[in-house]
Amino acid sequence: MSSDTSDYRGTSIPCGRGHEARYVGRRIRVFKTVLGGIKIPRAYYHCDICNEGVCPRDGELGLEGASYSPGLLRMIALVGATVSFEEGSELLAELAGISVPAKSLERAAEALGREIQRDELEQTQREDRGKIPPTLYIGIDGTGIPMRREEVRSRPGKQPDGSSRTREVKLCTVWSAEGRDENGVPIRDPGSVTYTAGIESAASSDTADEPSVFAQRVLREAQRRGFLEAKRQVAIGDGAAFIWNTVDELFPNAIQIVDRFHVQQHLHDVAKAIFGPESDLCLPWAARRCEELNEGKLDLLIERLENHASTCEAARKCVGYIRRNRHRMRYDIFHARGLCTSSGVVEAGCKVAIGTRLKRAGMHWSLAGANAIIALRCAKLSNRLESFWQRRSARSRSKAA
Repeated sequence: MSSDTSDYRGTSIPCGRGHEARYVGRRIRVFKTVLGGIKIPRAYYHCDICNEGVCPRDGELGLEGASYSPGLLRMIALVGATVSFEEGSELLAELAGISVPAKSLERAAEALGREIQRDELEQTQREDRGKIPPTLYIGIDGTGIPMRREEVRSRPGKQPDGSSRTREVKLCTVWSAEGRDENGVPIRDPGSVTYTAGIESAASSDTADEPSVFAQRVLREAQRRGFLEAKRQVAIGDGAAFIWNTVDELFPNAIQIVDRFHVQQHLHDVAKAIFGPESDLCLPWAARRCEELNEGKLDLLIERLENHASTCEAARKCVGYIRRNRHRMRYDIFHARGLCTSSGVVEAGCKVAIGTRLKRAGMHWSLAGANAIIALRCAKLSNRLESFWQRRSARSRSKAA
């Protein structure tokens, strides 16, 4: 145990909240590290107004507010972002010989996630990811995750009794696709995808001074990635109104594209509704409609659908869907301009960033816990954890100075 007293700052120091904290003495605390527990004596100051203690050495060592060393916290962040807390606890024990109970891992991972949430709000400058590609894509989507009963008690949903068991995570992803496959089709550039997501509202009133909470998240991601500086800005999504309302508000110059595969799935569903799911007529009819869609023959496609609109509700709704979005469905023009027309990156993001971690059997989340782990996972998948650790360490050193 060290006898170093260099962390003594005198009889009092600022508490960090505008008051003075008086020196009380030296206190020993046990911290868990990747090599086991260690005892560290620290100069302890106490603020009588805040009724909280301040230890300069904790900040110097990156231990402020935690019982784990920075190295162990990095391990906790990785397993907490990747697997369930129970599995994470087992992995730490088996691979590193470190005992961190699942509940302790949960608390530590969620605390880190909350730090990342606060840090994310401050990161609006463009990241250093090299030269901005000529074309950048932004995709928006939503997916439901299972929630604890108290989190959805008063919310309407799709259950038979009108109740809900899920909340929607809204996700924004940005990527580039300058590469081409053997057929000349744009393909996602490796390492170009970033994610940000949260369970939050995309609605705002016409008289609101600021965009919705989710729209502000989308704008921050666009600023970090230099989306507004790209020569071509492309927004891709399905037919959800909140997506296009957000894009219209934030990126009025962006090319808007409805995911082509989403529309094709609609056409296949209409074919099943018209002919019956087992009919041999389904696939040929749907294939012809998809050809018309891809070739930009939208008037002909609408005409073919309207032939069934009076007797088939799905066909009638599909007509309305195409009419509302036809300027976003000019796939012949989009393809000629070398643009992506599918939201595979966004769909994969919902599965990879959200579903793989938060939609597993038996999971039920609190709102705060879900948003914390979502933030942690998005930071990991977007290769932003290292820059977060650097900022976190700098803040700790600044407080300790």
